[in-house]
Amino acid sequence: MAFNDKINIGMVNFINTAPLYEVWKERAAVALHEHWQVIEGPPSRLNRMLYNGELDLGFISSHEYALHPGEYRILDGLSISAQGEVGSVFLFSELPVAALNGKPVGLSPQSQTSNALIRIILEDYYHIRPHYVESDEAPAHLAIGDRALRLKAENRYPIVLDLSQEWQRHTGLPFVFAVWAVREECWNTHGAEVRAIQEELLTCVEIGRRRLMEISARVAERIPMPPAACHEYLQRIEFDLSPAKVLGLSRFYQNLIDRREVSPKALPLKIL
Repeated sequence: MAFNDKINIGMVNFINTAPLYEVWKERAAVALHEHWQVIEGPPSRLNRMLYNGELDLGFISSHEYALHPGEYRILDGLSISAQGEVGSVFLFSELPVAALNGKPVGLSPQSQTSNALIRIILEDYYHIRPHYVESDEAPAHLAIGDRALRLKAENRYPIVLDLSQEWQRHTGLPFVFAVWAVREECWNTHGAEVRAIQEELLTCVEIGRRRLMEISARVAERIPMPPAACHEYLQRIEFDLSPAKVLGLSRFYQNLIDRREVSPKALPLKIL
């Protein structure tokens, strides 16, 4: 375990996890194990913490698993994913996409997966080669999560590209943005505990789906956005890891392997 005798669990703190996490917090206040400790953060921070052994398991960017497949296993049945529009991972641009060839495109400091996906979309699908920078002052820039929702609501960019929608349009497959991963040593030494956490997460997802309207109204003010718009958005977020999503994730990893961005050891997937 990462610290003392606690199992440290990384949880993405955007509202897209609310259908799962709001229920988890309610149940944790009553009955969950005291040594299950949740640490919140954006995907980039959780990626780093899990790799460094500061977390035992958690939501991480799907790209992080591909970078270090020897360190992790994927928990079956769980993801952050979408079929078509996701509604919170966008390229915002002042120029038409074709005009971005050779132009600066700002990447997100919060997500490895989205940064990798925008490269695939622009280079392989639109056949352009932008100049990638770490800035949101570029003519086009990537935004994810709650910040993306706020920028979309401002309606000040003429071009808004939903990355998940673009992926499905070109591949016919859903896109998996994040997976639940466990460190190998945690699985090997505390497998039964990991299974218990996995079952609790699946239970929370099931309850959260049934209470989606209520949860949407509760978390909408964090953006802020109208509860009805939040409900519409959260309906698009999916938390399962269906066979189609395993195919989509494998296709993403094969793209990364072909582009020599990750090791061929990223496949086949190690799913528990």
